[in-house]
Amino acid sequence: MFVRDGFLGRAILLNLAAAGGIGLMGLEPVAMRGLVDALAGLSGQQPSGTPAGAAGWTAEVMHWFLLLGGLWIASALFNRLRELVDLHTSPALRHAIQVRLFDHLIDHSPRYFQDNFAGNLGQKVKQAGQSAIQILEILTNDIIRIVVILTIGLTLLASAQTLFAGLLVGWTAAHLTLSALLARRCLRLSHAFSEEVSSTTGRMVDIIANAELVRAFARRRQELAGLSDALTGEIARSKELRWFLTKMWFWLFNALLVFQITLIGIAVSEAMAGRMSVGDFAMIFSLASIVGTNVWGLSTRMLGFFEQLGILSGALELIVRPHEIPDPPGRPNLTVSEGAIRFEEVRFAHPGNGAVFDGLSFAIRPGERVALVGPSGAGKSTLVRLLRRQFPVEDGRILIDGQDIATVSLASLNRAVAEVPQLPSLFHRSIRDNIAYGSEGAGDDAIRAAAARAHCDRFIDGRAAGYDTVVGERGLQLSGGERQRVAIARAFLKDAPVLVLDEATSSLDSETEHLIQDALLGLFEGRTVIAIAHRLSTVTGMDRILYMEKGRILEDGDHATLLRRDGPYARLWRRQVGGFLPDDAGAVSDTEEVR
Repeated sequence: MFVRDGFLGRAILLNLAAAGGIGLMGLEPVAMRGLVDALAGLSGQQPSGTPAGAAGWTAEVMHWFLLLGGLWIASALFNRLRELVDLHTSPALRHAIQVRLFDHLIDHSPRYFQDNFAGNLGQKVKQAGQSAIQILEILTNDIIRIVVILTIGLTLLASAQTLFAGLLVGWTAAHLTLSALLARRCLRLSHAFSEEVSSTTGRMVDIIANAELVRAFARRRQELAGLSDALTGEIARSKELRWFLTKMWFWLFNALLVFQITLIGIAVSEAMAGRMSVGDFAMIFSLASIVGTNVWGLSTRMLGFFEQLGILSGALELIVRPHEIPDPPGRPNLTVSEGAIRFEEVRFAHPGNGAVFDGLSFAIRPGERVALVGPSGAGKSTLVRLLRRQFPVEDGRILIDGQDIATVSLASLNRAVAEVPQLPSLFHRSIRDNIAYGSEGAGDDAIRAAAARAHCDRFIDGRAAGYDTVVGERGLQLSGGERQRVAIARAFLKDAPVLVLDEATSSLDSETEHLIQDALLGLFEGRTVIAIAHRLSTVTGMDRILYMEKGRILEDGDHATLLRRDGPYARLWRRQVGGFLPDDAGAVSDTEEVR
């Protein structure tokens, strides 16, 4: 598919160049036969007693010599042509495959990435590109070369004696069939070894990722012992594979030697019996070497062919799956003018679990600030993910300004919603790049203004590299609070009409939390806000609070109203405050504070 769509012409040229190179090499035995026969004839014409070297170059000898040299040079030029075409084909094809696979990969749903290791997915994309190049090399070089040289070989051997042609056909068919059978069996051993390598690599990466945990519990020796045991299994699979390869190459190479010795032995007998000229013998000798070398080369590449084919098919099977949330081109963009949000009889369940929502309905007015509170597992984060279409709803609709989000382009929906998660994601790039991610093409002034509003400028200016400070993998060079402030700055820069906060101040100290809350109040203006919170003190100023349990909204109202109702929200409030104040005092104090 990839070759057909953009590289078909170059693939054909690769085939033609390979065919030309081996075809001209296959004619070399003909020129060699003519040269040997010309030399033999010249030797027979010399008078007895003529000194060696007295004979000059005859026209016939010169003809065959120049033809032989010309074939060598022309064959080499075709091979160089193929290398030149490959130079402009393989890297570009690998690039096209990796880009197209990554483009499909990145559009998978969050659930897909939850079920697969990120490192494994990246490795599959790289392996697919490399495997495709190896397969193309075998198809456009090794296969073409063997087909052309066998055709030429059969023609030339049949012209000398039919027995030779039959021997070549029988041996080639048997050799390649045996090679294919052995390669397929060897593939099973190769896969077993590959699985062991993947397992030990994964174990090693897991230990490295948790190096601080290993150090904290003084478990270095235990982890090293466990890794050593795992590597022992890898060694066993490696020895098993290498021993099979050793036996396979032994029998295949001996079969090649038997073929060449048999063919040349018969040719010697025919020449001694006078049924074949010395030139014919030289042609068969040279041809046996060329054919044998190419058949041997193909047989050794069969293992690689099946292995690369397995790697490519495995990568395609994992990556090129239908998207859980389809986003076909041509869908209209979401247009948000007010920011009204409505859930209508939404039903949703995670695979293998019970229903999270069973007919959930509620509405958020334009510019309204709404908090979602409740115990863990109530469905708060799932609700936000459904709003961002990270999961497909089973039934019902989610509307933004009257537009069903399931019918608009996913990119336009994502542009309309800014989210500050509890655990912000940062690239292994500079602070400037991570903040600028909120708006494509943002200038330095806008980046600094957003950082200042999120109170990032204090810790940024305190670093030697300033905004060029690289934050490390997943932002680990920054503290939790610093990472969260970078995420808030990114949301400032995005300037989306709908804002989602998932415990956006949970990693901040009290002083910084107060500053960020002031900044967020400015960001709230003119936007619809949904805030998930476990610390109820952060949502007392919201317009509405939705208390959720088991996917249902049990209470809806502002902080003061819900306290007066003395329902689940009030009980949760007293539990959070009750560790420091008596229930009665806490309730009175809180009510008075709200007033």
